[in-house]
Amino acid sequence: MDTVKSALGDNSGAAQHIRTTIAIAGGGPAGVMLGLLLARSGIDVVVVEKHGDFLRDFRGDTIHPSTLDLIEQLGFIDEFLSLPHTRAPALHAVIGGERVTIADFSRLPVRHRFIAFMPQWDFLNFLVGKAGQYENFRLLMNAPVTGLVERGGKVGGIRINTPQGEIEIEADLVVGADGRSSVVREAAGLEVQRFGVPTEVLWMRLSKQPGDPKETMGHAGPRQGFVMIDRGDYWQCGYVVRKGFFADIKLEGIEAFRRRVAEICPFPRERLDELKSWDDVYLLTVRIDRLKRWWKPGLICIGDAAHAMSPVGGVGVNLAVQDAVAAANVLLPAVLSGRGVSDDDLAAIENRRSFPTKATQFLQRMMRVGRKNKQVDDAEKKKGPPAFVLAIMRFPFLAHLTGRLVGLGFRREKIHTT
Repeated sequence: MDTVKSALGDNSGAAQHIRTTIAIAGGGPAGVMLGLLLARSGIDVVVVEKHGDFLRDFRGDTIHPSTLDLIEQLGFIDEFLSLPHTRAPALHAVIGGERVTIADFSRLPVRHRFIAFMPQWDFLNFLVGKAGQYENFRLLMNAPVTGLVERGGKVGGIRINTPQGEIEIEADLVVGADGRSSVVREAAGLEVQRFGVPTEVLWMRLSKQPGDPKETMGHAGPRQGFVMIDRGDYWQCGYVVRKGFFADIKLEGIEAFRRRVAEICPFPRERLDELKSWDDVYLLTVRIDRLKRWWKPGLICIGDAAHAMSPVGGVGVNLAVQDAVAAANVLLPAVLSGRGVSDDDLAAIENRRSFPTKATQFLQRMMRVGRKNKQVDDAEKKKGPPAFVLAIMRFPFLAHLTGRLVGLGFRREKIHTT
């Protein structure tokens, strides 16, 4: 990140106040992409990230065709695809021993008809490197948000903790892109609407060996799923279970957990011996929620801060990026014209992205319900794959439809030039 300009300037030890046009809380896909789009058009922007780097495992790493198309618009696609990644021209599952194509991207109206599986830290470092070429892009790491600055009923900035102490960032607009546990949306008092009963994903690493599957696949059993992501020299695996399962199985011990995973894992049983202890298992609680209103005067939330998705389809990263593009398309004319960002502009961003958010979450919720359209609270009642999987098994051509919905989403954004 040597190309990133310090938001504190040369006299960082004494700086306790920063002035910028737009302050973005959160250095994830939504925040960094928005920062890049704003900076390349000459707008002063500060992005703050609570961690010291992007090296967090078990984060979304699916770069969908819609996102690849945006990177091509920016002129970076060849350089981006030179980074280590694996490609999935289709997504598959094994249901009752039968291999099923769940989503086929081969007919999409874009150049890159595949999902690129790439560690999120590589994706973010790439975007930050591009954004850092602009003098008006500034990034602060190790800078968690502690609160909002409000004046006259309008948000006017954020407060952050840094190694130099607490700093106030004054901004014309604050963007909350700090994830599903957003400090910004909580501090703003924005109301969250939650759906369904959360599930859990137990993430783990397993080695790659000769004879392993040649592509990323999802192995779905009658009561749980097993997801594999090719990381090059190892598999990142996710075991999807009902909420509370992890606490229950921990009482039985790690060996009992290995036996349960082995029942649906495509690898030999002895491969699970690589899980030496619970330190090798990472718990992620999955939930689906969204804000009832994404904004208030001087502030808007995007990405997971506005709508948390389940891992189904791996769409979270790409919805976040699409939010960023939609936001930039509205904010750039407002700022560059000199009139400033109005409440109507913030409402326009929400209106633009509300439909794809609701439609995607509706499909994800459908995948968690039974045939009588009743929410399944107890995994023991769930006997078999969801209805949409059964439909694809019966009518394979539907895989092209799901490929379009997964690969491009319900509303694909294009970058407006300025």
